[in-house]
Amino acid sequence: MEKTATAAGRRSGEWTLAEAEVLGRTVLRAPSVHNTQPWRLELTDGAALLLERTDVALPRHDPRRRDLAISCGTALANLELAVRVLGRRAEATVLPDPAHPEVVARVEAAEPLPPTDQELQRYGAIMVRRSHRGAFTGLPVSPEETARVVAAAVTTGVEAIRPSGTERLAKFFEHAARVLQDDGAYQRELALWTIRDEAAHPHGAGIRFSALPPGELPWAGLVRRATVIPDSALLRERLEAETLLLFATADDARADHIRAGYALERCWLEGVTLGLAGAVLTQPLRVAEVRSALCEDYRLAGFPQALLRLGRSTRVAPSSLRRGVAEVLGEKWRERR
Repeated sequence: MEKTATAAGRRSGEWTLAEAEVLGRTVLRAPSVHNTQPWRLELTDGAALLLERTDVALPRHDPRRRDLAISCGTALANLELAVRVLGRRAEATVLPDPAHPEVVARVEAAEPLPPTDQELQRYGAIMVRRSHRGAFTGLPVSPEETARVVAAAVTTGVEAIRPSGTERLAKFFEHAARVLQDDGAYQRELALWTIRDEAAHPHGAGIRFSALPPGELPWAGLVRRATVIPDSALLRERLEAETLLLFATADDARADHIRAGYALERCWLEGVTLGLAGAVLTQPLRVAEVRSALCEDYRLAGFPQALLRLGRSTRVAPSSLRRGVAEVLGEKWRERR
């Protein structure tokens, strides 16, 4: 059907500059591996395309680009919420065009539809969500709160599981940490994305050195040469003070990785609306034997993709670096301005 003109004189479905900026800034607030922000947007009349950047890679940590796809999935969740808050229906298709694999998702957004209260609350959580890499207070997350967070993953094709047995998890985390600490190539790659001087990294990506607590495990998940790795007993004690969710998919293809990130971000934002702090762990799952052991020990029917740790905190974590919105929206957006 041919698009009709609106009262404002623009075609139905066309994005205004203000709407484009809302979409760009909302996508930028999504969490990503090493804060690489591996995405950009292309806006067409009535649709938004989310694309994976091909110039951002972590060949040692993420040779299959699994974490980059998960990161794009978190950006898709944010994009969908932004479209809804702008008063449009959001119909997302993952990997819509096999001929253009860089297009992660297409969100059809031409039809008007007011957002729900829940969508407004989750959208509000986007701007206050932080990666809390330190210890939690130890106050428990209630079963009702956990159930609400888990329910946010329903209909995504991804299962959010609360793994039992912190003793096993502690052993897995300890082994993964020692493997990564001894991996020279991994350490060099991590150092490239750990930013000591914000002014020296104008692109607004990477992890602030000050954001990494001195005793990271299992809190930050990022193991450096100087990290003191606690033994399994201490790790178990720490794990018992927080709530962990494991995100698993039936298959292990790129579409599954994207959907895992989508589900993870929905759950994380729901946690923020409940006053919970959180952070993502993927590093232990990039050690092949740890990932296999998780599948076997927990009898998973699919593949573990990421862990979300939740708890309560009395401090506000610092905001991460962010790229400029023009970098995400590209040259066409700059020309329209």
